[in-house]
Amino acid sequence: MPGSSENPCSPDLPPETSKPNAPMIQLDGVSKKFGDLPAVCDTTFSIGRGETVGLVGSDGAGKTTLLRMVAGMILPSEGRIYVGGLDAVGQRARVKELIGYMPQRFGLYPDLSVRENLDFFMDIFSIYGQERVRRRQRYLGFSNLLPFEDRRAGDLSGGMKQKLGLACVLVHQPQLLILDEPTNGVDPVSRQEFWDILAQMHADGMTIFVSTAYLDEGEKCDRLMLMHNGRTLASGTPAQIQAGFGNLEEAMIHRILAADSTLAEEHFGN
Repeated sequence: MPGSSENPCSPDLPPETSKPNAPMIQLDGVSKKFGDLPAVCDTTFSIGRGETVGLVGSDGAGKTTLLRMVAGMILPSEGRIYVGGLDAVGQRARVKELIGYMPQRFGLYPDLSVRENLDFFMDIFSIYGQERVRRRQRYLGFSNLLPFEDRRAGDLSGGMKQKLGLACVLVHQPQLLILDEPTNGVDPVSRQEFWDILAQMHADGMTIFVSTAYLDEGEKCDRLMLMHNGRTLASGTPAQIQAGFGNLEEAMIHRILAADSTLAEEHFGN
């Protein structure tokens, strides 16, 4: 969601100010500490425009912190983050116009209807008139929510709530979609429907950076990044990550245990 500029001398500019030849995401030596506790450590990577990149790893690996930094929700302790070639800290207000961010607990209004929730987000982005009608039809349409547009959001199933949350995030047509475990706890059919929507966004050229606890979802990504203890252990296509192992889960466990001697001792014993 857009925020006000932190620098009054640098006015907000439209999304077209991003640099078209730059990667959609570029991190250079990024770290984040909460007090003395390191959450993300010296991380460098890039994500090209139009890529779908999945972020996987152990609990507490730093995935949410990393996504929140890229989304501009928290600032890095060290290093630089660029989104669309723009400095995510120094040009924060402009960068937020490029991003659609869906946290683990997306803030729908349960007493408002499906339509009213979507209209609320279109109000934020000053989308009115025929364009408002067009986008409502598009984003409620492909999420199969048009038949339920008068239903209270609080009465929706878990999968339908997630699809409505995604529609609200997409309504301003961002260039970059950042999703933090969006299907966690959702039934398998709804998970597939959610990823069908992401596949359509990917086909339209949107860049997607998504964390997931489900490795079958990881297999749908162009590329995977494996995190543990705040560090990136591996990055590559699902086939490259899995190479030499029976499945992605085996490959992940092997790399995590190889990088964490304490965890390996707990796993294998003395």
